[in-house]
Amino acid sequence: MSIKLKVPLILGSQSPRRQQLLKDLGLDFEVMVRETNEYFPDDLHPRAVAVLISENKAKVFDDLSTKNLIITADTIVALDDVVLGKPADKDEAFKMLKRLSGRTHTVITGVTIFHKGKFKSFSEETYVTFRRLNESEIRYYIENYNPMDKAGAYGIQEWLGMVATTRLEGDFYNVMGLPTSKLYAELIQFEQ
Repeated sequence: MSIKLKVPLILGSQSPRRQQLLKDLGLDFEVMVRETNEYFPDDLHPRAVAVLISENKAKVFDDLSTKNLIITADTIVALDDVVLGKPADKDEAFKMLKRLSGRTHTVITGVTIFHKGKFKSFSEETYVTFRRLNESEIRYYIENYNPMDKAGAYGIQEWLGMVATTRLEGDFYNVMGLPTSKLYAELIQFEQ
């Protein structure tokens, strides 16, 4: 059963994972990406960072929000309340994964639903525990996958997620970039 929205849906994200998750929810949508400022103050709590960036991504679609429903999202990884975004290069990816090794970290996705100038924003947190990784495993992942386009330098659905994750508490799809259950419930509310 899918939701038939009253207005056209725009996903403001180039993430192939988010696009696939929305398709899997049975939603029809158009993908549109616009340049967004992803700056955030250093003293902001990671949960607030994810929501702030998600809202900033939605604001650039103000001209389309009258006739469309806009969905934007931002996923971050936090370890000890320090935000780990997308790594700039392989060296930074290695350092991030080394820090996550043998630890529990939080994956937070901020989501914004934007329509007629009004925001409905929320966040979801999932706790992921990695077993201790050796350097050759980290290097293998970096050389054979693309950690540069993922917060925390890994994809839960990829090889590293499969071999490193020993415990996951919360929404699995949130770690992929979109808390589908919560989003679905919000879209049902939107339709009422």
